[in-house]
Amino acid sequence: MAFVKITEQPSLYDNLEEKSVREILQDINTEDQKVALAVQKAIPQIEKLVTQIVPRMKQGGRIFYLGAGTSGRLGVLDASEIPPTFGMPPSLVIGLIAGGDTALRNPVENAEDDMNRGWEELQEHGVNNLDTVIGIAASGTTPYVVGALRAARAHGILTASISSNPDSPIAHEADVPIEMIVGPEFVTGSSRMKSGTGQKMILNMISTSVMIQLGRVKGNRMVNMQLTNQKLVDRGTRMVADELGLDYEQAKRLLLLHGSVKKAVDAWHTSQNK
Repeated sequence: MAFVKITEQPSLYDNLEEKSVREILQDINTEDQKVALAVQKAIPQIEKLVTQIVPRMKQGGRIFYLGAGTSGRLGVLDASEIPPTFGMPPSLVIGLIAGGDTALRNPVENAEDDMNRGWEELQEHGVNNLDTVIGIAASGTTPYVVGALRAARAHGILTASISSNPDSPIAHEADVPIEMIVGPEFVTGSSRMKSGTGQKMILNMISTSVMIQLGRVKGNRMVNMQLTNQKLVDRGTRMVADELGLDYEQAKRLLLLHGSVKKAVDAWHTSQNK
């Protein structure tokens, strides 16, 4: 099958500048409703990836996300949310973006066209065969991502890709290709829209399911979250109070003493069993 860039196909809508604000919003929403269904079709591949990541991470492996532009920013975003949400060190899920941190806010000219830089950055982090490298590119053609996946795979490292075009170059470099076919964007070629939304959903699914499998959630609660603001202290206090049947102030003292819901609950049970 010839490679076709659906992400560059003309929008299903035209004369956008002549539409009312309500029409624009409704049409964008109509397109957005297609995203979750496209992601649903990719669940078997996402499952295949997660079940291979978990045993690697139990042995000390890490997840690397690589992307350029929107794709890179979304990888960095998901990685940056793991420590506060699940209490994991920031060294376990790492987001790399073409052009470095400057590219989070500003475009860096030609950064995504460097076929070698992604692998060089992975080597700077000491990438090894317990790690997983996940390349993100709506087009599926970004050289920064393609080159990194190709080199990682050649070194026996588990690779995966997330793209919005079928049979793309990054899919050919991945052990586990994830293809989320959302169709043409509302604004032609603007893959920050449906493709970006779908990427965010898939990254959430990967990282959240991995963290649950690694024991970072109890019941349905973030028992390892970092207590970085009053909202989270309050949430944690209520978790401890509910779990142990303590009043609010008792629970808060216990939580702040031990630093996480899980440690507070474990310490309480230990003290009660002595």
